[in-house]
Order: sequence, then structure tokens, then C-alpha cells
Amino acid sequence: MDGRSYHLRMSNIVTYEADAPIAVITLNRPEARNAVNGDVARSLEAAVDRLEEDDDVWVAVLRANTEGQERPVFCAGADLKAINSGQAAELATERGGFAGFTFRKRRKPVVVAVDGLATAGGLEIVLACDLVVATRRSAFGLAEAKRNLIAGAGGLFRLPRAIGKGPALEAILTGEPIPAERAYELGLVTRLVDDGEADGEARRLAEQITACAPLAVWASLEVATASFDADEATLQRMTNEAFARVLGSDDTREGLEAFIEKRPPRWTGR
Repeated sequence: MDGRSYHLRMSNIVTYEADAPIAVITLNRPEARNAVNGDVARSLEAAVDRLEEDDDVWVAVLRANTEGQERPVFCAGADLKAINSGQAAELATERGGFAGFTFRKRRKPVVVAVDGLATAGGLEIVLACDLVVATRRSAFGLAEAKRNLIAGAGGLFRLPRAIGKGPALEAILTGEPIPAERAYELGLVTRLVDDGEADGEARRLAEQITACAPLAVWASLEVATASFDADEATLQRMTNEAFARVLGSDDTREGLEAFIEKRPPRWTGR
């Protein structure tokens, strides 16, 4: 590439637009609240592949299309209908983990622009990014416990690292979302902006990053990230074991069916 702009559609639900030295990756499934199914996972992984391969692109902005949503949702996490129909394995890739992204090794920074709710796996996608720009109407939550699930893509250890043990456990154990202003106070959100301005501010932040030497940025990101990610393999193994125990229970099917049928779940503890 020679610095020209171009647009690459990874699929009809993820797009990659390069305006070197910045790329914009968009989750484009607004009719399903940008929930992650197999197509999203494979396409998002392909977008990160493109980011890493583009020599003229130094940083990416990850955003979501929320057009037509009465209450904007950046990402509602895993597509529960896909899980309930036996397609849970398709929501992750071998290299990237959940959404093809949450455990993907990469060298280039990703700034995420959040305008709306990022919940469950949606928050785990946010936590896998490097810097977070959010609007005041945004919120961040791990609602899995309300459906007899657990956050299986890093949220259980990345959220405490991001905001501290107490606030993180409150969010994890109650399933209630953290408002954007509180998330900003706790350090999860890097920049807080008015509604509708997340994309523009994320672009400005990305431009500030590209004003620095890319090799220095990438090397610094690697070391800084490693200081937080130490022993993630053990933590993920523990998460996977716990996830398997919970996913195989009767209450998981009840929680998913209750969500789809829009009724309160009837828990049995089995």
C-alpha cells in the first residue's frame, strides 16, 4: 500500500476501512445488537489479520453500527440464540478466542469507540482493546450470572485489573452495568464524550498515537500489556474449567430459554 484509502468488507457484518495510517473496523449487525455469532467471530479475526498485515496502517479504531436501535448497543456479547442451538463453539476462533478477538495476539494498538451498552462478551471485547472512548449514555456490564453463565473471555480477570476488585466484583456478581461516568472515574474509560461523538474522538486519539514513532508505540504497547497479562494462561484455564461446569447445567438451558421467551428464569441450582 502507498497510503491510499480503501474499503474492505470482511463480510456483510464486519467492515475494514483503511485511511492510512489508521484503519476503522466496524461491527455491523445492528439488528441483532451486534451480538457475536460465528460469522462475526471469523470476520473480526480476518479484520485483525488485515490490520496486522497492513504496513501503512499503524493503529485501528473499533466501532459498532447502532443505526435503527432505540437504545444504542455497542455489542450485546454472545448470540444466545446461537448458543442455545448448539453453535457455541463457532463464537470463538483458535487464534483469537471469543469473537476472534479477545485473546488475539497483535502488535498494533486498537482504540475502541463505544456509544451505547457493551455487555457480557461485548464488554470483554472492549477490555481486549487498548484505549476506550465512550459516550455518556454508554454502560459496561457482565450480565452472565443472570443467565447462569460466566464471563468466559477474560472479563473475570481483566475487569478487576481495569477498575479494581470491589467495583468489578459488584458488576460481576450482580450483573448490573457500570454507567459510563463511573467507568471513567474508575479508569476503564480513557475519554468520556457527549452522545454521538465517540467515533470522532476515537479518531482524534488514534491520530495522536500515529504522530509518534510506530515502532516505539508497538514495542511500548507490548511491554505495557505484558505487565497486566502475566499468567493469563492460568487464569484462562480456570475460566474455561468453570465455564464448562456451568454450561453443562440444566440452569444454563433454562436461562437461555427464558431470555429468548422474554420471561423470568426459574433457577434450580442444577
